[in-house]
Amino acid sequence: MRTEQPKVIHLKDYQAPEYLIDETHLTFELHEDRTLVHAQLVMRRNPERPGEALPPLELHGQELELLHLKLNDRELSPSDYRLDDDGLTLQPDSAAFTLDSTVCIHPESNTALEGLYKSGKMFCTQCEAEGFRKITYYLDRPDVMSRFTTTVSADKQAYPILLSNGNPVASGEEGDGRHWATWEDPFKKPAYLFALVAGDLWCVEDSFTTMSGREVALRIYVEPENIDKCQHAMDSLKRSMRWDEEVYGREYDLDIFMIVAVNDFNMGAMENKGLNIFNSSAVLAKAETATDAAHQRVEAIVAHEYFHNWSGNRVTCRDWFQLSLKEGFTVLRDAQFSADMNSATVKRIEDVAYLRTHQFAEDAGPMAHSVRPESFIEISNFYTLTVYEKGAEVVGMIRTLLGPEGFRKGTDLYFERHDGQAVTCDDFVKAMEDANGVDLTQFKRWYSQAGTPRLAVREHYDQAAGRYSLSFSQSCPPTPGQPDKQPFVIPVALGLLDADGNDLPLRLDGEEAAVGAHRVLSVTEAEQTFTFLDIAEKPLPSLLRGFSAPVKLDFPYGRDQLMFLMQHDSDGFNRWEAGQQLAVQVLQDLMAQHQRGEALSMDARLAEALATVLRDETLDQAMVAEMLSLPGEAYLTEIAEVADVDAIHAAREFARRELADRLFGPLYQRYMTNRELSRQTEYVASADHFARRALQNIALSYLMLSERSDVLALCLDQFDTADNMTERLAALANLVQSPFEEKRALALDTFAEHFKDNPLVMDQWFSVQAANPLPGGLERVQQLMQHPAFTLKNPNKVRALIGAFANQNLVNFHRADGAGYRFLADQVIMLNALNPQIASRLLAPLTRWRKYDTQRQALMRGELERILASGSLSSDVYEVVSKSLA
Repeated sequence: MRTEQPKVIHLKDYQAPEYLIDETHLTFELHEDRTLVHAQLVMRRNPERPGEALPPLELHGQELELLHLKLNDRELSPSDYRLDDDGLTLQPDSAAFTLDSTVCIHPESNTALEGLYKSGKMFCTQCEAEGFRKITYYLDRPDVMSRFTTTVSADKQAYPILLSNGNPVASGEEGDGRHWATWEDPFKKPAYLFALVAGDLWCVEDSFTTMSGREVALRIYVEPENIDKCQHAMDSLKRSMRWDEEVYGREYDLDIFMIVAVNDFNMGAMENKGLNIFNSSAVLAKAETATDAAHQRVEAIVAHEYFHNWSGNRVTCRDWFQLSLKEGFTVLRDAQFSADMNSATVKRIEDVAYLRTHQFAEDAGPMAHSVRPESFIEISNFYTLTVYEKGAEVVGMIRTLLGPEGFRKGTDLYFERHDGQAVTCDDFVKAMEDANGVDLTQFKRWYSQAGTPRLAVREHYDQAAGRYSLSFSQSCPPTPGQPDKQPFVIPVALGLLDADGNDLPLRLDGEEAAVGAHRVLSVTEAEQTFTFLDIAEKPLPSLLRGFSAPVKLDFPYGRDQLMFLMQHDSDGFNRWEAGQQLAVQVLQDLMAQHQRGEALSMDARLAEALATVLRDETLDQAMVAEMLSLPGEAYLTEIAEVADVDAIHAAREFARRELADRLFGPLYQRYMTNRELSRQTEYVASADHFARRALQNIALSYLMLSERSDVLALCLDQFDTADNMTERLAALANLVQSPFEEKRALALDTFAEHFKDNPLVMDQWFSVQAANPLPGGLERVQQLMQHPAFTLKNPNKVRALIGAFANQNLVNFHRADGAGYRFLADQVIMLNALNPQIASRLLAPLTRWRKYDTQRQALMRGELERILASGSLSSDVYEVVSKSLA
């Protein structure tokens, strides 16, 4: 760990590398107590950095023991180079040269899970963003692209499978029971895409025929006990490959595509060229052990990493400030894919709910940054929702403005123009401009300005003239380092509804005729008005359809208007959104009543509206389930000026109980109908089955609030007899949050005993208890940390227990005595030494201390200050804590 203040890196200081690496030849000798890495780098002076004198060669390297170094044919002694904590510096004697090195590293003790490390009995790598420098001395930056040849040598009995990027070209036996395999990647790539795996793995195989007729071998490698949980991932992969050909015209380019499931992994998955390494939670799925949500997550992540083959690998980032170039674009692509595979409306609802709850909070906090940040201390801290989810929204807005055909023309040009290059977000936008003959200069402010814009809308209707005007006012609050913002380009998709709920034909002032009933307005000024003609009656506007821009919308809808939109809007997303706005208004009333000490009384219109939704059997059941889901406590916190955690929790729980009471009949009917279908049909991971179970389970969650013995019997029956994890886990969660202590304890014990040998299922067991809002939440979590299935060394366990408690169990985490804050700070301090990336990500709840009352603010700040004073902090943790306290 470092003791000095880490260095800030700025985008404005970017310079092209002094040297390039044309070829990289690696040999790994894997042993149980050490690994030797032999590297031969064929290098040359970068022609873009000419100069008479050859500059020093500065290679990145951390935690490496240098054993041997040779420049061309000359052995180098310590006097010929300089070593420090960050790398190796030497002076080349020619513009083209070969550098050979041998280093010793220790993957067996690498708990940070960066570079080469061991997960259980398996060797594996994670090199994005800057992990390769922990493997060998190298120019570890994304704009240095090289052709890699990798040879891996290991004990054959312990590690019969030896994998790396590209295509296998040779293998053989060594003495002493060892063997080797050589892999060659024909495409240039940066070091962050390097991958290596060695282990005793089983494989599920299939093949895919590309649109040009090539046969591609598909392999998913897992540990033997997981071989029966791979088929869904394989099916998802094949669907992804076909979809990418049909929608984006992208064909896979190697002879083989491999996925490896790894238990210890900091992220979800990694798109290493031809050898994708996945967190096991993003691969393994079957009905008995993975929920519907897990199945959908596997499908989405498999697609995401596969799509990176073009949007990230064939065309990559020039520098890490451009991270959203690959991630934002690819998140959009995987969202499109998931929408096509399942319900497009429900997918959009889920994405927007997540964005507004979490990314908007990030935009409003001390770590707020633009989609393309201006500076960072530790790049790992910028794998954020802003870069990914907001980045996807930015690319999606370009698609909205250009239309699907124009966007496809732009992506075709982008891939054609930049194949094999490391480029920037500007290059992406330029391809869109050139392909469509448009100017997106102002639009690029989305890449450089942080914060969530606010869009206030007011209406004016002149009945005599038949003119209806919408006036837009946009602003964006100050964020760290950006006190003033210029107007964004905000695409506003909208429709106008008549008294019967029909979309009116829309003709803007200046147009000769109406152009459809759904329009996209481009709001480009701080104040801007659009006027529609031939409007015979005052309409009700349906604004920001499909959430066409990531903004906070302000329009003075009344509750009756929201109920009308819920029933009639032709845009499915806005029907849900109207319900959410209605629920927010009702919940805010209840919060105010709680704060005044009054008896709580709920506006009946919310129950009336949801009763209508419940009884409408023509609606997609997944949509009904979404509309029945009240805004979460985290979202209510995010939209509050000062979050009153206790009032939010009390109001939401009261509303849930009121709805359960008033809607008991239709909820019971829906539950019984869907549960009976579940009994009669075999589990299928498909959209209609997902929808049926979603509605069934949310109905059960409401029914259980009645505390009736007959409903308890239904819940216990579902827990005992369900043939899938979706129904079993939902029943368990309801029992855990119920007052039936005996049944709760028995269910938890039964579940743990049955699934004790399945780490991913035990993660769900931890999360269900960590998120339980009943009193005593912290003490339950502390006790669970002593469970033999829990370890701080596994990121999935940390997220499942500590992360779930701090992020989902707000009423217990934000206890008035600050015990929840002290607990989280203690875990961060311990994890700082074990795994800095996970430690820094756990900090997010504490960074939002300004959102709460003065007493809680002081307690949260105190814990941040304690972390800062705790000793040698990693750059990951130091950056988050120091910015939070600034």
